[in-house]
Amino acid sequence: MRSICVVGTGYVGLVTGTCLADFGNRVICVDVDEKKIASLEDGRVPFYEPGLEEMVKRNASVGRLRFSTSLKEGVGESEVIFIAVGTPSDETGHADLKFVKNVAKEIALAMNGYKVIVTKSTVPTGTGALVEKLIGENRAESHEFDIVSNPEFLREGSAIEDFMRPDRIIIGTDSPRAMEIISEVYEPLYLLETPIVKTNVATAEMIKYASNAFLATKISYVNEISNICERVGADVSVVSYGMGLDKRIGPKFLHAGAGYGGSCFPKDTRALVYFGEKAGYLPRIVKAAIDVNVRRREEMAAKIENAAGGELKGRTVGMLGISFKPNTDDIREAPALEIASILIDRGAAVRAFDPVSGSIAAEAMSELTVVDSILDAAKGADVLVLMTEWNEFRDLDLAGIRERMNKPVFVDCRNVYESRKLRDAGFEYHSVGRE
Repeated sequence: MRSICVVGTGYVGLVTGTCLADFGNRVICVDVDEKKIASLEDGRVPFYEPGLEEMVKRNASVGRLRFSTSLKEGVGESEVIFIAVGTPSDETGHADLKFVKNVAKEIALAMNGYKVIVTKSTVPTGTGALVEKLIGENRAESHEFDIVSNPEFLREGSAIEDFMRPDRIIIGTDSPRAMEIISEVYEPLYLLETPIVKTNVATAEMIKYASNAFLATKISYVNEISNICERVGADVSVVSYGMGLDKRIGPKFLHAGAGYGGSCFPKDTRALVYFGEKAGYLPRIVKAAIDVNVRRREEMAAKIENAAGGELKGRTVGMLGISFKPNTDDIREAPALEIASILIDRGAAVRAFDPVSGSIAAEAMSELTVVDSILDAAKGADVLVLMTEWNEFRDLDLAGIRERMNKPVFVDCRNVYESRKLRDAGFEYHSVGRE
């Protein structure tokens, strides 16, 4: 058992802190947001992630997990401090490190002995050295410390499983002492024979960006292939399946659709392009993946417009799904919202339903009409668009939907359905990269 402080109770910080507490460690999660901390102390998680709230309550009830607004308290009680604050894109596309820098300075002032400071936030290569410099310059006393990079690979909607049964653990540090301590933190995963990659800080930081950029590139690649498939009469679903059987390629992230969104891929690809250029090399493949993804929003809007007969002014579009992927309420850079904005700008009224993120979307985009059910989204619609592949959208009441629509036109932006099923139900059906 170790004493651990996690700074930041956003998605990464809260999942990390809660799962480390579940390993048997004493964990204190710190955040400057008093309302968020009060909510967590009451057992309420401020975002949607399956299973997380129950795990928070369980570990808090036995005293392994606590919450505080005092970083001094958290650092003073802990040997290991994880930095898990946000690194959003700034106006240039670079990762904004102001929160990381502020936390590093505060940790320096609060240190009361040897500390292992672990960067969990996604940060550009070189940030570990920057954190080390800031802490060294701002220490109130000359306590020893070591820096570790331990990037996260958590998928929203399955974060607990990803933490408890990861594909790999990356530990980057130049200190044998810190390597031993962080290896012990993850000792429960050794029993699962989880691969542990031990390297230096810069390499660990680069692994995170290289991984996310590669996955984003696979998505953009298959979306480009889908555009060709539509023009030559091929079926991108079968193309993707055939490609994925090649073990060198694999099937994951080869699903044609509306493009990637969320809190990671957009900002991480932009950041990689930015700091690659700063280092003297433009990563052209990653830049192309970004360009394809941006263009994808316009392509999907055009598909919907064509399905509506080539005119959106005065038309009603029903939309199923708003969050960027199922099993999360995250709408950051969600394709659905960006596409809805294009449709509204062209004169359409958009009625959208999402099982979890509706209220968040309504607050973020006032022009969007957020409704309470699938049938409400279909009511009076000239086109119904499936944007997020929530499980409850996989077996729709097609007869009930058709009765409520003005015109039975269905655009499947995630290729959830087979065309015959929708056409047998009386719909004009449009999908992505298929006949």
